[in-house]
Amino acid sequence: MSGAFEGRRAVVVGAGVAGRAAAATLVAEGAAVLITELRDEDASEDVHALRALGAEVRVGGHHPSDLEGADILVVSPGIPPSAEVFSWARDRGLVVWGELELGARLASVPYLAVTGTNGKTTTTGMLASCLRAGGIDAVACGNIGYPFTSAVRAAHDAMVVEASSFQLDLQSSFHPAVSVLVNLAPDHLDHHGTFVAYRDAKANVYAHQGSGDTHVGNRDDAAAAAVSAEAPCPVRWFGMGSPSLGDVGYEGDVLVARLPGGDAMLGSIDPERAGYREDAAAAAAAALAFGVEPAAVAEGLATFEPGAHRGEVVVEVAGVRFIDNSKATNVHAATAAVAGIRDGVLIAGGRAKGQDLGPLRTVADRLRTVIAIGESADAVEAAFAGLVSVEHAASIEAAVTRAFHAAARPGVVLLAPACASWDQFASYVERGDRFAAAARALRAEVEARG
Repeated sequence: MSGAFEGRRAVVVGAGVAGRAAAATLVAEGAAVLITELRDEDASEDVHALRALGAEVRVGGHHPSDLEGADILVVSPGIPPSAEVFSWARDRGLVVWGELELGARLASVPYLAVTGTNGKTTTTGMLASCLRAGGIDAVACGNIGYPFTSAVRAAHDAMVVEASSFQLDLQSSFHPAVSVLVNLAPDHLDHHGTFVAYRDAKANVYAHQGSGDTHVGNRDDAAAAAVSAEAPCPVRWFGMGSPSLGDVGYEGDVLVARLPGGDAMLGSIDPERAGYREDAAAAAAAALAFGVEPAAVAEGLATFEPGAHRGEVVVEVAGVRFIDNSKATNVHAATAAVAGIRDGVLIAGGRAKGQDLGPLRTVADRLRTVIAIGESADAVEAAFAGLVSVEHAASIEAAVTRAFHAAARPGVVLLAPACASWDQFASYVERGDRFAAAARALRAEVEARG
C-alpha cells in the first residue's frame, strides 16, 4: 500500500528528537528523505539508524543546495525564525512545515492540544491520565518527548499533544478537538523577538478550531484569558476560585466542576502547590470537554504521577528539604514555585532567554537568601537588590553547599532557576540530576560526621 507522501522528496532540517521522528515518518509514508544536521556527528548511532531506514543524511551544516528538488520541507522546532533556511525556502516557494503540521496531515484519530508558558507537560500528562481512566486509549506526545509524528503512526484512540510556541509557529492545519492555554507570560523572547509574537504563536493552538470544538482558558491569568476569549469555538474556563456554571475551579482544597446537573467533586489538590493546582484544573476542564465522565477525571488526577524535576523533594539533610524544580525555566514558573515555600533559600540563574528577571522580586518575602548561578547571576542579584541577600556560586554543587549553610533549621532549599540550563548543562534534566546528586552527597557527608 502506498504512503501519504509516495513519490515526493522531503528535506528535514535538524536531526534532534523531533527531526529524526519526522524523517522516519516521511520514509514510512513513501517519501525520499534527506535530513541535514548542523553538528558533525556522522558516526553517531542516530545517523546510522536514519540511514538504515533509507534516509539520506548530511551532517556538518545546512546549505541552500539541500533544498533542490524538494517539495516538502520540515524544520525542527529549535531552529529560530532568523535561520537562513527560511529565506532559502521562500526563494524556492517552499512552505515550511513543523512537527505539528506533519502530524496533523497524517492523524486519523482525535487529538487534544495543550500549550502555555508553564505546566504544559504536567497538564498534558494529567489529561492523558484522565482519558485513560475513562476507558480511552490515549497517549501523551508532542513536546513531551514522544513526537507527535511518531504517535500518529501508532494505534491509539486519542492523542494529547503538548505544543510549544516554536511548534505552533510552523503549522497551518493543526486542528485539535480540545485546545488548552494553561497560562501566558513572557518567555522565549530570544526566539520570537517580542511578547506579541510569542503570544500570537500560542494563539495558533486554536487557529483551525470550529464550532464543534472546545477551547479551555484560564480565567485568572489576564494575558492568557484575553487570548482565550478570541477563540473561534466555545470556551470553557478554569481557575483557582469558585467556578461558574460549566467551569472548573476550587472550593477550598477540592477541585470542583460546576455542571448543569450539579457539582462534581474531582479530588483534593495540595494548596501549597499553586502550579500543580492550576494544571489539574486545566486538565480536568479539558477532559470534561472531551466527554470524559467526572468520576474518571477524578481517578485520572488521583493516579497521575508527575515527572521528575517538577517540584519533588529529592532529599532531606539535617532538617533541610532540597526541592528540585529544575523545569522552572522562566520567571513565571519560578515565582509559582517560590510561592509554595516560606523562609526558603532559592537557587536561580542560567540563560535568561531574553526575559526580564525583575519580576522575581515579587516573591522576595518568601526567601531568606538567594544563591545565583550561571551567566545571569548578576541579573538575579539585581532582581533581589535591597530585598534579600544574594550569594554567587560557580557551580550547582557549590550552590547546594552554600544554600545548606544559609537555610533555616528546619528549612527549604529550592532549585527554581527561572532560566534555561544551556549555559552550564546539556538540559534542565542534567541540572536537576546534578542538584539532586550534590544534595545526596551532602547528606552522606553530614551523616558521616555524625
